Amino acid sequence: MGSTPLAKDEMEPPRDAQKHKDEERDVEVGPEMVDIDRIEKVYKRLDRRILPAFWVLYFLCSAIRSNVGLAQTMNTSNGHDLASQLHLTPKQVSTGLALFYVCYVIFDLPSNLVMSRLSPHVWMSRIVTGVGIIGMCLTAMKAAWSFYLLRLLLGIVIAGMWPGMSYYLTLFYPPSRTGKRIGRYFTAAQVSAAVVGLVSAGFQKMDGLGGLVGFQWMFLLYGIVGTLVGISLLWWLPDRPLPPGEVRSRSRWLKWIPESKPALTGEDARIHYEDLTRVYHSRVWTMKELWAVVTDWRLWPLVVMYFGVVGVGIGTQSYGTVIIRGINPKLTGVELSLLFAPIWIMDLIAILIVTPISDRFHHHRALFFSGAVMIQITGLLVTTFAGNGSSSWSRYGGLLLVGFGLGPTVPICMTWTNEIFQPRHGEVGVAAASALVSGLGNLGSILTTYALYTGWPADSVGPHKYRKSNLVMIAILCASIVAAATMVALLRLFGNDKAKQMSGASSTGEGEAVYIDGAARREVHQRGLGRMVWSRRR
Repeated sequence: MGSTPLAKDEMEPPRDAQKHKDEERDVEVGPEMVDIDRIEKVYKRLDRRILPAFWVLYFLCSAIRSNVGLAQTMNTSNGHDLASQLHLTPKQVSTGLALFYVCYVIFDLPSNLVMSRLSPHVWMSRIVTGVGIIGMCLTAMKAAWSFYLLRLLLGIVIAGMWPGMSYYLTLFYPPSRTGKRIGRYFTAAQVSAAVVGLVSAGFQKMDGLGGLVGFQWMFLLYGIVGTLVGISLLWWLPDRPLPPGEVRSRSRWLKWIPESKPALTGEDARIHYEDLTRVYHSRVWTMKELWAVVTDWRLWPLVVMYFGVVGVGIGTQSYGTVIIRGINPKLTGVELSLLFAPIWIMDLIAILIVTPISDRFHHHRALFFSGAVMIQITGLLVTTFAGNGSSSWSRYGGLLLVGFGLGPTVPICMTWTNEIFQPRHGEVGVAAASALVSGLGNLGSILTTYALYTGWPADSVGPHKYRKSNLVMIAILCASIVAAATMVALLRLFGNDKAKQMSGASSTGEGEAVYIDGAARREVHQRGLGRMVWSRRR
């Protein structure tokens, strides 16, 4: 996407003529026109600073969070798997998995609201460091009570990480540009699921070394690396942007925190300020504004959408190896790990293909979301009803389809949340809505980890193993599609105007004009690939 530089305006045109001209021009910042190619370079510079850090931290946190699923199948032949070592029943394992999400749901919103008041990069460092420490402590589990306790603590310390990353992006990018970037670092979860599955084969070979079983080595090493990465984020991630020429106050506790280099300097900082002025003039939110976000009806279809896709995603992540073993009970732990990895490779491929296109067509998020969910439903139907015997491996093909469909759905949900709530409620809208969508949506994770598969004993026996669990997952995916369609219909009916609390408030004395920056004007008129083709013709 690009264009040639545009000349300065001689005079201020009438409002109607100006509105017509805005549809044809790139970005207007006061009376001066800015080349879109120059703006693109600024955002790419931010990409190089922020996205690698997000990718690494999300990879490690995803690995530490999901390793419990792999630990259930590691070294089972000699009784060194998680359940055997801790003397856990399948129901106790499901309870431990669900406890994590209970704390995650409860603390997601408070954590994100704290991040909006403090330096976001410091809070993100706290989260990742805490996850690493808990990861190391998982090595010392000896009984069910310690398993429950550490899963609870892990849910508390990791709460706010995922919505916090989405909120953090909106401090540096317009909402319509966040989908591709959320997708990029979301691939870390898929690579983590694939790599951890493959690397677990190596940890199983370390079984007994130094008096630790294979899964203990896995928890220990990932925890150490996670702690080190968490501390490094104090230098790696930039703090929230400041207007050009403004110096950050380092009073009170901030003087004890290492200073992070600004994300942008010089001309780049000026261009970013003019293109995304709204993020530089945020103000401290009030409880009245927070309540307006919580009671906004636009929040709840997004929660239902997220509930379905995250429930299926976590169910697949936690019990994918269990489902594969149901296809062939003779598979070894190493073979299960190797077969588990391709599911997440398919997931990664879909993210890289779909999320950039969904940003180009950002007015049609619901279509991209619903199409991906339909692929998941198709995969689950194949996994559920494909034949047994020699044709039973077609059920594994269904799991690959589920992986492909899962990929873009979560990034699209978070991006759509940003696009709806930042213009309507400002910074608190993004912080609160992303946390509520993520937190309440993860109730789907509690359903799939506690009530389905090994948590549903009657469904884990007989010739149609896990059929009922799969059908429940199909049902919640159907609810996600209905919620997306409902959101589109209601937005067309009621619109997405700025909330009264926002339109009546001004953080800089400039009123609403603060929010009509270059990016805001461009987001209104951007029309996906058609825009890109038009730019190339010029």
